[in-house]
Amino acid sequence: MEGTTTREMAAPFYTPPLLHPVHRFGTRTLDFSRQVALMAIVNRTPDSFYDAGATFALDAAVAASLQAAADGADWVDIGGVPFAPGPPLSAQEEGDRVVPVIEAVAAASDVIISVDTFLPEVAARSIAAGAHVINDTTGLHNPDIAAVVAESGAHLVITHSLARPRTVYPRPSYGDVVAEVAAFLREKVELAISLGVAPEQIIIDPGHDLNKNTLHTLEITRRFNEIAALGFPALAAVSNKDFIGETLNQDKAARLEGSLATAVICLLGGARILRMHNVRAANSAIRMTEATLGWRAPAYLRHNMGNINLPAGAAQPPQ
Repeated sequence: MEGTTTREMAAPFYTPPLLHPVHRFGTRTLDFSRQVALMAIVNRTPDSFYDAGATFALDAAVAASLQAAADGADWVDIGGVPFAPGPPLSAQEEGDRVVPVIEAVAAASDVIISVDTFLPEVAARSIAAGAHVINDTTGLHNPDIAAVVAESGAHLVITHSLARPRTVYPRPSYGDVVAEVAAFLREKVELAISLGVAPEQIIIDPGHDLNKNTLHTLEITRRFNEIAALGFPALAAVSNKDFIGETLNQDKAARLEGSLATAVICLLGGARILRMHNVRAANSAIRMTEATLGWRAPAYLRHNMGNINLPAGAAQPPQ
């Protein structure tokens, strides 16, 4: 193409036009123009999608959060209620689940803390306890949550989903799923801003598998650049989800490789936050991709860096 260099044509990734690349979360600063945040998942629920209640106990949830940070997570997302349909939980009970975890983690680490909630009361208690982000997977179903975030100065994740919280949604249908998801997110961003949320505090999430079938989610993954093009840091929550299981015919325990592949595809499509269960493996995949893109220096350089190169473990030549 005329006016395009070979290097530009060969670039294997999409660089989103971020309106505000640099974001501050407590003592941490992330530059999403050349950095990807790894978000770990910790659920204080007895019926969580992936771990089936393994971190329901308070001490287990706190330990898992701190271990995730030690394993390379930049961010820990704490949830007290699953997205899946089920009986409602009161704001008091949900807050009692997540607030003690937030307080303990904030006291022990500078890791970024988000809370997965759609209730304004829980959001307010969580921010007061030390959370930096409210992760609303219902797409501002209750707009009052945006007002809570606006007043506090916390970040807000706006996710595409169509169902009322914790309710069954009938078979989803889209004409063009990516275009419709992007339009939904654009509308909800405008709503959040009108309610006082600063644009530089907004993150968007297309909601892989949320009220979408596997073909819809694969299409969003393939065209993730159209979501990232909205100009806000885009989050991809792909870890161990059903679309991976259906695509590869694998149960939850066998979806690691598919999760990592999908995460990297989204990263190359402009995702800047990846929500993952298997933190160590995801950290390696993300940091390797960052290094390949030229954003991160290797941990060390030894291979073919000397005048004489010997196999690993061989005696070094005399000086």
